[in-house]
Formats: sequence, C-alpha cells, structure tokens
Amino acid sequence: MESDSALIFGDKLILRGLTFHGFHGVKPEERTLGQKFLVDIDAWMDLKAACNSDHLSDTLSYTEIYDVAKEVLEGPPQNLLESVAQKIAITTLTNHYQISAVRVKLGKPHISVRGPVDYIGVEILRRRSDSPE
Repeated sequence: MESDSALIFGDKLILRGLTFHGFHGVKPEERTLGQKFLVDIDAWMDLKAACNSDHLSDTLSYTEIYDVAKEVLEGPPQNLLESVAQKIAITTLTNHYQISAVRVKLGKPHISVRGPVDYIGVEILRRRSDSPE
C-alpha cells in the first residue's frame, strides 16, 4: 500500500471547479428544486508513460473522471454529501484500475446557515485498498 507521503507527492490528474445541478440533501426543497454542487477531484496514478510518450492511451482522459462525477451528482438523490462524495470516489476507483487513490471535495454554495459562507462541504480520500472490488 502507498504511504501517505507518496500519495501526496505522486502524480495525479486534477479536476477543479466542476459544477452540477443535483437533488441531494435532507430538506424537501433540496429534493424538489435541487441546487448547485461544486466538485474538485484529484486522482493519483502513475503518469510516467504518458509523460514520455505524449499519447492519451498512456493515461486516463479527464473526461472519464468528469463523467463519473456528472453521473453521480445528476443521478439519484442521496441525503448526505458524504454519501455523494463516497459514491464518486468508489465509482472512480472501480471503473479505472489505473487510479490508486482519489480525493473528492464536494461543496454546496447555496446553503442556509446562520451567516455568510462561500460553501459548505466535505472532502474524502479513498485508496484502492479502501474500495470493494
């Protein structure tokens, strides 16, 4: 298993600022009106072959990871952000054997709390060894 330091400093694909409209949440209005969700994803994988060859076939297209996030966020509603983020992470690991770990940061920018916020959210990190396969 990779150590945390290798994970932090290893090669990764980075997707930032993905925006989707979904119906996740526990409040009735979240389920009927939906809301905007913000997503950042880091996917760790060995990129040496792609660096040397300059061929897409030696890496993973960012659109494949984007498509996982889109499918989950625009799909069946979940109550908790934690569940949504977990589903994105586990689906990414399950669908793409090249990825050794994935970090999903998921935020809700339009949330009612006791004061102004940019967004609230969760961030999870899952390694391939955490994923049921």
